[in-house]
Amino acid sequence: MPLIELQQVKKQFTGKNGQVTAVNDVSLTVNQGDIYGIVGYSGAGKSTLVRLLNGLELPTQGEVVIQGQNIAKMRNGELRQFRKKIGMIFQHFNLLWSRTILENIMLPLELANVPKNERKARAEELLNLVGLEGRGDAYPSQLSGGQKQRVGIARALANKPEILLCDEATSALDPQTTDEVLDLLLEINKNLNLTIVLITHEMHVIRKICNKVAVMELGKIVEEGDVLDVFKHPKQAVTKRFVQQELEPKEDTEELLAELIKENPEGLVATLQFSGDNANEPVISQAIRKFQVDINVVQGQVQQAKEGAFGTLTVMITGTTSEVEKVLEFFKEKEVGLEVIHRGE
Repeated sequence: MPLIELQQVKKQFTGKNGQVTAVNDVSLTVNQGDIYGIVGYSGAGKSTLVRLLNGLELPTQGEVVIQGQNIAKMRNGELRQFRKKIGMIFQHFNLLWSRTILENIMLPLELANVPKNERKARAEELLNLVGLEGRGDAYPSQLSGGQKQRVGIARALANKPEILLCDEATSALDPQTTDEVLDLLLEINKNLNLTIVLITHEMHVIRKICNKVAVMELGKIVEEGDVLDVFKHPKQAVTKRFVQQELEPKEDTEELLAELIKENPEGLVATLQFSGDNANEPVISQAIRKFQVDINVVQGQVQQAKEGAFGTLTVMITGTTSEVEKVLEFFKEKEVGLEVIHRGE
């Protein structure tokens, strides 16, 4: 049975300018153990969707079902108990600056009336889990941004939740610290079998740790699926923009390509798309040995996602027309994606 199910969910707010639809007819399923990414630009409805998942907002229409329970039908006491099963981490950490790190982590346990000795033992355990052992007596102002977010993660895990919601949890961090926090989340997902729903506007975050992704735009989910499939075959314009962020060519690539075509007008230029097994197979060197052609790599990169590798190479192939055509067929046989950009004169 799915852990989280949203069925035709709509959320509307009434403001000065009338009714605003923040989430519009959204249906999605998150299974136990998933790291499910929801990506979209500002105003897409991502944060409202998160608040629907933990019951801070109730849907205007549709159903939010968590572990078989319809959130909208829960009474106040049931809702409070339900929220203990859901941890949450935030973009700006939301730590109490007057409390030590250990006291911040103990706060959810204090609110749940857990005995003090148990609270402290659990907090110490979580400090070790997030790599901050020995820092319990420090205050948030004494920590770096990455360390603050580790405290936020530890606090979110205090009540042993079954779901962890991350709302732009790495947006305030530099790239290296972002990767460290993502590695920690990946480790927690693996070791605790904790289901994670991750809201972000950064496709790097999705690529790094998610196995499923949904792309939001104007309150709707416009595309969803396995991360590798979405990266390999983005269908919607907004998804293509996100994927291009990860596979962005260098600024001088177009100039280099134009110069190469000018110098080698008879050459064929193509973009090769790799994924899965063929991302690590030496198809370029195989083609050069097998056929009477030269292959010049213009630009490219291969990225590693949680479920496998993917990437693109832009190449110039020179040789006789028949040999070049044989190379193109060879690439297709190897299940390498192929897009011809320029055919030789």
